[in-house]
Amino acid sequence: MTEPTLPPEASLASPDLSMDPALERDRRYMQAALDEARLAEAAGEVPVGAVVVWNDTIIARGHNLPIRSVDPSAHAEMQALRAAARVIGNYRMPECELYVTLEPCVMCSGAILHARIRHVVFGATDPKTGAAGSVLNLFEQAQLNHQTTIAGGVMADACSRMLKDFFGGRRRAQKAAQKAAQEAAQEAVQEAVQEAAQVARASDAPACAHCAAAATDTDPSQNPDA
Repeated sequence: MTEPTLPPEASLASPDLSMDPALERDRRYMQAALDEARLAEAAGEVPVGAVVVWNDTIIARGHNLPIRSVDPSAHAEMQALRAAARVIGNYRMPECELYVTLEPCVMCSGAILHARIRHVVFGATDPKTGAAGSVLNLFEQAQLNHQTTIAGGVMADACSRMLKDFFGGRRRAQKAAQKAAQEAAQEAVQEAVQEAAQVARASDAPACAHCAAAATDTDPSQNPDA
């Protein structure tokens, strides 16, 4: 999953939704999706989380696991959809809603449509791979045999901040690792140079008085101390 391009700080702030019961409901379920995203982050995965809601009850949860599961399809939405299908006993879930912290990609959007999900709510937009309006919009294709309604921007600030902090921390860790590797390589070179110098000095030292005399063109017999 690619790192999303985040909007300026001024545009990240969510509006005050406290007076709207419907939007308060969306915030409640998005918070549950954020909890899942934290589990992904703790596992070293890109922090994206999702929940599936049926009859005002969360029936399934999921978070990113492509690295640990060695599965490129293990996005948060896919994990949640698979779990929800097992709960319901059917891959078609026309009465369900899906909440996810990041705009779904093409793969996840296709699975959402195939599962007949009624409504999707996402947090942060993804200008690089988003398929719910940012790069393209699979949900506005009138020729499809199922239509899923879509809403974005719920708790966008919190969702965006989590992603931004994650990628920022990963870049800092990569730079620190590169610096440590460079310093280790420099130390290894210095040690190798010092060892080579010691070997050279040892090979140049004469083994006996006759060798020393040969090295200095003197006769050891003329040296009373020899």
